[in-house]
Amino acid sequence: MKRELLIEMARIAIRSIRGNKLRTSLTVGIIGLGIMALISMTTATSSLEANVVNQFSTLGTSVFSISQKTETGVNRGRRVTIGEPISYQEAQDFAANAPSELKVSYSIFGTAQATLTRGKERTNPNIQVLGIEENYLEISGYQLDQGRNFTAQEAASSRRFAILGSDLVSELFNPWEDAVGEEFSIGAQRYQIIGVLESKGQAFGMSQDNQCYIPIPCVRQQFSDEDRSYRISCQVSNPAQIMEMAEAATGIMRVVRKDRPGEDHSFNLSMSNGLVETLKEAISGITIAASIIGIITLFGAGIGLMNIMLVSVSERTREIGTRKSLGASPSAIRMQFLIEVIIIGQLGGATGIVLGLFAGNGIAWAMETPFVLPWKWMLSGVALSLITSLISGYYPARKASLLDPIVALGRE
Repeated sequence: MKRELLIEMARIAIRSIRGNKLRTSLTVGIIGLGIMALISMTTATSSLEANVVNQFSTLGTSVFSISQKTETGVNRGRRVTIGEPISYQEAQDFAANAPSELKVSYSIFGTAQATLTRGKERTNPNIQVLGIEENYLEISGYQLDQGRNFTAQEAASSRRFAILGSDLVSELFNPWEDAVGEEFSIGAQRYQIIGVLESKGQAFGMSQDNQCYIPIPCVRQQFSDEDRSYRISCQVSNPAQIMEMAEAATGIMRVVRKDRPGEDHSFNLSMSNGLVETLKEAISGITIAASIIGIITLFGAGIGLMNIMLVSVSERTREIGTRKSLGASPSAIRMQFLIEVIIIGQLGGATGIVLGLFAGNGIAWAMETPFVLPWKWMLSGVALSLITSLISGYYPARKASLLDPIVALGRE
């Protein structure tokens, strides 16, 4: 009997929804906008988090880096200043003394305002030039699309060889041309292309494919490395030994840098997995803030839904009075309105989820981050739309169920 009554209440609720298309559309829109705000924001932040993981996953959990100390502030009553740069000789000494379990690479920044030219073709003056050695590409997670890497001899020499990002090749060459073996110029110096990197897209709104890599001695000659610091990257053969190897590397670097016993390190050591976790924590904070904003929006939608349902009750007093006079119980009336508001809430939730996914992934597309389907938040959207509709609809449903049939029939 209860099942038949429930089915009958559902039919009545659906007929009421169909008979009031404008009101239903407005109600669905109110719920949909609230869910859309939540889903779009969480989708965009989930895409950003996925991009962070993708960008740093190539480094894995077996890489750490040593760089110039840049912290400032107060430590033990003393002001900490920017540390001395890591010199070319210190980078070489560290690589020579590193344990066999470590693969070491070091690099030096040349410029971020280079212009590459080839005949009449020119790039924008925003090309980053880095000096690297033969292990840099592997440790940094880059793959070659064409050509080859530097040999150890070439990386240690001043031979004018270069490896280019895919964007630079697209700017300097036609699609049918083979860039490998061709020459281009950086300022007055001519370089021969020996390799082209696979495209890595953008990270945090910046292209990773407009970089030019040349041997370190070429950077030292053309751009100078005076007062510039070398960055050292280390890859552990066994990820389980990363902490042990990091401690060993710290000891070696202290000796190379001539740090005195008891003094703080004159350099920074950071791990790629730690950086990923730090960035994910920052993004999770953004996600929480976005979720709070979305839930507040949904709360406002719930208030709007309650007002519409109260108007619906006042408009349908004769219907309610007629049904009660024919024997409908207060629970049946309440069930009818609750089923109606649940159906409307779920329609609004589904609409909001679809629109939120489009909006969130539209933002992701604009930022060139991956397309994502945040299933957890989608399920949360379904649950929240159900909870919102129940809370917003209970009071109007209860009010309808308590109407006196004689009074209800006499109002109109």
